[in-house]
Amino acid sequence: MNHVERFRAVMNFQPVDRLPRWEWATWWDQTIARWHSEGLPSALADPFSIGQHFELDPYKQFWWGAMDRGHEAAQRLARQVGNHDDYNALGPALFPTPNVGSMAEWRDRQAQGDAVVWITLEGFFWFPRELMGFERLFLAYYDQPDLIHRINGELLGYNLQVLEAVGRQCVPTFMTLAEDMSYNHGPMISRAIFDEFMAPCYRALLERAHEMGLVTIVDTDGDVTLMVPWLIEAGVDGVLPLERQAGVDGETLRDAFPRLRMIGHFDKMTMPRGEEAMRAEFERLLPLMRSGGYIPGVDHQTPPGVSLEQYRIYRRLLDEYTARACH
Repeated sequence: MNHVERFRAVMNFQPVDRLPRWEWATWWDQTIARWHSEGLPSALADPFSIGQHFELDPYKQFWWGAMDRGHEAAQRLARQVGNHDDYNALGPALFPTPNVGSMAEWRDRQAQGDAVVWITLEGFFWFPRELMGFERLFLAYYDQPDLIHRINGELLGYNLQVLEAVGRQCVPTFMTLAEDMSYNHGPMISRAIFDEFMAPCYRALLERAHEMGLVTIVDTDGDVTLMVPWLIEAGVDGVLPLERQAGVDGETLRDAFPRLRMIGHFDKMTMPRGEEAMRAEFERLLPLMRSGGYIPGVDHQTPPGVSLEQYRIYRRLLDEYTARACH
C-alpha cells in the first residue's frame, strides 16, 4: 500500500499492511537543539526534513491562518480585541489570500501515493481566542454574543474560501481544525456555548469538507472525553492528540464511539524512562491499534527531556508495533 491508501484505509477501519508511522506534532525547538548536540545533523532543522531523517512516513501540513501575524495591526491588537471597533481595526490583517501555489509539488506527490497532504484551518474557539485572549472571550460569550457570532461567521466564510482555493490546487487527504478548547480537567466551554457559537459553523464547514472527501479531525489538547459527543454531532470524524497525562483513555472512547477516528495517545512521559517503559506503553495501545480508525503517535510534541537515543528507541518500537497491529 502507498501512504495515501494506508491512511484512508485505517481511517475507514479497513485492513492495512501496517499502520502509518507519522508524528503529527513533531518536536519542540528545545528538543531539536538537544538532538543537534547529540549527533543529529545540524542541517536538519525543519520538521519535514527531520521526519525524513527518522524515516517517518511523509505527511505534509499546510496551515491556513486567518490572521497575518506579520501585519502591524495584528502585532498591535492580537489578543487585545474587546469590541467591534477593535475588530474593525484589525481588518487589513485578517483573512489573507492563501498561497495555494505552494502546494503544487505535494499535489503531485500525493497523486502518486508518495506523500499525504493535510491542511489545518483555525477553528471557532481558537480564532476568537487569538483575537481576544481567554478572559475577554469568555466574558464576550455572555456580554457581546453578537461580536462572537460576527467573528465566527466571517471565519466560516474565510475557511470555506480556503477550502475552495485549496481544492482547485490539491484536494488534501484530511483536514485538522486547530481548537485547543479543552485542558486537563475537560472542556473550557459548556455544551450550551458550543451549540450556540460553534456547532452551526462546524456543520457548514464540515459538510463542504466531506463533500470534498476529507477526513475531519479536531485538534484539542487536554481531556477531550466529555466533548467527543458534541463534536460527533457537529460532523467531526475524529480527535487528536488524546493526551494521556490529562486522563484520556482511548479504549473507553473506542467502546463508547466505535467509529471515532483517533490520532496520538502515546504517553510522551514514558519516553525518558527508556525502552521498557515505552514498550509497556505500546502494549497498552496495541488493542486500540488493532481496532482500526487509530494512528499511534506521541500525544503532543516530543519534549526536550527525550534524548536522541531514546527517540531512536521509540522509532524502532513504532515500526515494530505498527506492523504487529496488522498481523
